[in-house]
Amino acid sequence: MQKAEVVIKLHKPDASEMVFFFLCGVIISVPLTLFIYQYTDSLLIGLNPFTIALVSRAFFAPFIEEFAKAYPLFYRHGETQRSIFNLALLVGFGFGLVELLTYVSVLGTPIIYRLPGLFFHPASTAVTAYGIATKQPVPFYLIAVFLHFANNYLALALADPSFQLLSSIFVVAVTVFAFWQLRNRTKEKIVI
Repeated sequence: MQKAEVVIKLHKPDASEMVFFFLCGVIISVPLTLFIYQYTDSLLIGLNPFTIALVSRAFFAPFIEEFAKAYPLFYRHGETQRSIFNLALLVGFGFGLVELLTYVSVLGTPIIYRLPGLFFHPASTAVTAYGIATKQPVPFYLIAVFLHFANNYLALALADPSFQLLSSIFVVAVTVFAFWQLRNRTKEKIVI
């Protein structure tokens, strides 16, 4: 009896697929996050405003946003570890760009306070992607969630906007450092 051999062709994402993953961050991850926020915020009615913000933005948001950004990465076929990692950057950048534009144009937040997120979201999504690429999604997802929690919690807990910005820059720096270390571990090895 002969064994059946499965051949998976190496797939390198082209420009149109890269745009697709960027748009996933924009048109899939952001609406999914907003939809879940509406639901979770409605569960918190009756609590004081700080508690609502703390539970919603520091606890729920990291779990929701990190999942929403990683979700499109499960669409892959014959990808290498490195290509999954790079696609994660595009999804995270799409998400981060929409978040930045929303906070600045709709909520009137000064751009300086939202710029760190433009670096944070691609890096944290790549941390989760490393877990997907190495068949360990849960631990790396939880690392991304923890980093996101730290960033959001410090933004809520610190009253002075200067300290909020400095704490955000610190958390983003740690996240980008983790991203870079994990990027150096990825290989052009097919993920099966």
